Amino acid sequence: MEHSLQVLILKELMQQIDESKNVDARVQYKMPTSSYVCPDLAEKEWQAFFQNHPQLIGFSGDLTGPGCYFTSDDFGAPVLATRDKNGKFHAFLNACRHRGARIADEPRGEKNLFVCPFHSWSYSGQGQLVAIPQSEHFGEIDKACFGLVELPSVEKDGFLWIHPKPDGHLDVDALLGPLSEELASGKFGDLIFSGESTIDMKLNWKLANDTFGETYHFQKLHKNTLGLGFYGDNLSYEAIGQHHRFVFARKAIDLLRSVPEEQWQLCQGAILLYYLFPNIQITVGEGRATLIRIYPDPKNAGRSITRISHYFSQEMIDAVEAAKIDSKTTLVTADNVFQKRDGLNVVFTLDAIMKIFNDAIEKEDYMMGEQQQKTAESGLMQYSIFGRNEAPLHHYHNTFRKALNMPLLEKL
Repeated sequence: MEHSLQVLILKELMQQIDESKNVDARVQYKMPTSSYVCPDLAEKEWQAFFQNHPQLIGFSGDLTGPGCYFTSDDFGAPVLATRDKNGKFHAFLNACRHRGARIADEPRGEKNLFVCPFHSWSYSGQGQLVAIPQSEHFGEIDKACFGLVELPSVEKDGFLWIHPKPDGHLDVDALLGPLSEELASGKFGDLIFSGESTIDMKLNWKLANDTFGETYHFQKLHKNTLGLGFYGDNLSYEAIGQHHRFVFARKAIDLLRSVPEEQWQLCQGAILLYYLFPNIQITVGEGRATLIRIYPDPKNAGRSITRISHYFSQEMIDAVEAAKIDSKTTLVTADNVFQKRDGLNVVFTLDAIMKIFNDAIEKEDYMMGEQQQKTAESGLMQYSIFGRNEAPLHHYHNTFRKALNMPLLEKL
């Protein structure tokens, strides 16, 4: 992101804090609660947004070198992602060409040969069929014609993209539009995978997505967790096609007031969040990023699965290790992360950062989501209300509805 834009955003947030104002869309909308429970709508979303739409499945840091791989099973087809011996990223259907058994069951690992557990057919990281045991008994086949089914895949600017269909169209620049250049400047490819978690709860995938749609709740719901380090009720927001940029202030933003503007860096005083249509949230902080992938259960509109992956820069990893042996530093760990503290010489361990994020989502945001889901399923409340200060929620749902040729949200 250009420095001038970083300064502009920080000034906007400072002004909102000083004037006790928030982003103002100047409109309120009715959100039909049936959208969270309707099985017919859920099926349309599954087909349009997950079966027939490009998917971001990870960062380059998920595949650190030749022979690395990971698996995914979130949008209807088991996927095997590999980095081959030449360093190239591939995505395949995770299925042996003999009888369709999976050739890799582990979430991630490192190997140069994938052996099917059923009959030991073997494949390279490039998807080539390498060996068939007792081929004289099985009968001859042309190995060159029976490699793994390859899916369209692109590695660009630190992101790993695929299309779930072998004949699917994958044009990342067209998909991201004007946001592509900004994301390219983020150096996501330099980040190191450091941990992951899964949240499987009883709320529609759009309710899970709504979690990331406003800062109105920060000093209420998160007052003893995220609220300790962030101001609520402020937001710099810009819709960029089907996607958007969402920036909210850390309490550390006040330290920048005495620093020359030319030295300001956005993540010193704020958290940057990118929403990528339809189901991706990427949060960016100093030396770190978190990838949140939200998936529906195609058989149950009232359930969703969220995959959370954490990535850190080498500099941040090194700084945390150095802090562990520095007696002048207050080290914040997963065990004391929610305790109030004073002083500036504070360093959060990687586990502490991940705990803050995961706990706030699962134990606070998604707990509210499960309550909302039950209300929607009762059928007794026809619509909820999106306020003027919840502009990203307007954007999410009108974008979804437009993509499915549905009427846009009705104004209150």
